[in-house]
Amino acid sequence: MSSVSTSSGSYFGRSLTQMADLRGQIERARTQIATGQKIERGSDDPAAAAQLRNIQRREALASVESDNAARLGEELGSASVEIEAVQSVLQRARELAVQAASATTGADGRRAIAFELEQLSEQLFARANGKALTGEPLFAGLSSAPPFVRDAQGNVTYTGTTTSGSVAVAAGTVIPRGLPGNEVFEFEVGGVPTSAFAVLNGLVAALNGGSSDPVAAANSALQGLDAALDTASRAQTIVGTRMAWVEQVEQQQSQMNVTLAERRARVGGTDIAEAIARLQQSLTALEASQAAFARVSALTLFSALR
Repeated sequence: MSSVSTSSGSYFGRSLTQMADLRGQIERARTQIATGQKIERGSDDPAAAAQLRNIQRREALASVESDNAARLGEELGSASVEIEAVQSVLQRARELAVQAASATTGADGRRAIAFELEQLSEQLFARANGKALTGEPLFAGLSSAPPFVRDAQGNVTYTGTTTSGSVAVAAGTVIPRGLPGNEVFEFEVGGVPTSAFAVLNGLVAALNGGSSDPVAAANSALQGLDAALDTASRAQTIVGTRMAWVEQVEQQQSQMNVTLAERRARVGGTDIAEAIARLQQSLTALEASQAAFARVSALTLFSALR
């Protein structure tokens, strides 16, 4: 009788252990199907877990680089819009200077031209102090203060830095930020440093009676306006080139993200079809074990001896 009791106890113990193992397999399969991840703990597959950690680190770094590229693209795009507006202002100023240089334009006409040039100068000043979507000035270089200031006499001075810094957008790839204001609005005419603001302000003063020969002053201003337009055009080309560079990097980042996602799926992703098959197999085995256990456990010692 002791032998029968011991045998029954061993059978019950083995059955319970087997059913517990099957339940564990079922829960793991269900979890893998629900989460799409076949590795719950590093101990499940240490080599694969190490690969997944490396992939996750690269994905985290790629996310930072992607954010940097997106912000840089937005900043360069804003700078491009402002420079394009600057070109329009300067082009209109040049057209007015041509009119002022005409001998047929009288004093009243030149005063009207001077008034419009003053408005254009205000627009130019506003564009030069334009801001990115983040609120940071576009043309201040590394400074966060407005890059151009105007004194009581109307003279405009650049107060930003002469460099803009760079942004890391990919492994081993850094792209310069927008141009500092001195590279957009300042230039030389005949070897003499000047700016678009100085050219406009000088022309306004000449047309308002500050010059005994306004025609000559207007002709002289044309040279400065041409230099201002060339400088703005060169700045727009540089910004456009950097925008194209950022776009190319973003395309590469998208491809890299797809590659990392595919690699992560291969290393740690669940094979849904295989997991469902394992789940069904475990469920069938558990059902059979439970049925067998129920039949055996229902037997009493007397029915076994009968």
